[in-house]
Amino acid sequence: MSPDFSTSHDFLLGGDLPINRIGFGAMRLSANGFTGPARDPETGRAVLRRAVELGVNHIDTASFYRSNDGTVSANALIREALHPYPDTLVLATKVGPWDTPDGGLRQTDDPAALRPMIETNLETLGVDRLDLVYLRVGAMEPPHGQSIAAQFETLAAMREEGLIRHLGLSNVDIGHLAEARAIAPVAAVQNHFHAGKRDDAELLAACVAAGIAFVPFFPLGGGASDLSADRLAKVAERHGATVPQIALAWLLASAPVTLAIPGTGSPTHLAENMAAGSITLTPEDLSDLA
Repeated sequence: MSPDFSTSHDFLLGGDLPINRIGFGAMRLSANGFTGPARDPETGRAVLRRAVELGVNHIDTASFYRSNDGTVSANALIREALHPYPDTLVLATKVGPWDTPDGGLRQTDDPAALRPMIETNLETLGVDRLDLVYLRVGAMEPPHGQSIAAQFETLAAMREEGLIRHLGLSNVDIGHLAEARAIAPVAAVQNHFHAGKRDDAELLAACVAAGIAFVPFFPLGGGASDLSADRLAKVAERHGATVPQIALAWLLASAPVTLAIPGTGSPTHLAENMAAGSITLTPEDLSDLA
């Protein structure tokens, strides 16, 4: 697959929603992880406002992004900080995992469980229609061989009702993508992929061929992967940039459909992440990063 050397910062999500290719992941606003201790909500609201000021018009969230005591949630922070939303802002959420009584998360395969999740996102975000909803399946690796048709059909029906504008898939393989596309259009795929984890090349190629957005979660490793490899550091030094900035720039250069949604609870890190959009990697850089 040939890398994309385009300098365009825009992508047309679902064929009708123009967004900046560097967006914002909201998971770390409420807690440092899925359900860690609560972070300062005022800082979270300030980060969101600053993100929009810096050009973010694509925010990725979920109703289960919350602190372990339930006092701070990403959706509530987004609504408090940004509602009424700018017309250009695209809010993406995901359904599949649900809260357990002990404060944890559990994946559900029950199609009937999806409607309450959609209704919760509509209510907590304060909208009548969700711009993009991912069906999240499995844990950290796709559940190979497992059908997702019944769940995706349920979401497709809610799209026909007008509750959802575009549908996406998260943590899937190429077979799941084909299965879903036979039911309804897929606007985006969100899998675990970054400069140090590139084993979804076939799925990415399928997204490129179909014009489907490929939106990696944990684009900087999520704290579980070390991105300080010599090859990244070498290119970072060449550009006077940080290793995370080069990792984000590589994602954007890897294909014309890739979008980056780095998350942070820090205004400083936010500015660094957004600055990665101005880095143009050369053929030499991409060769070094191959």
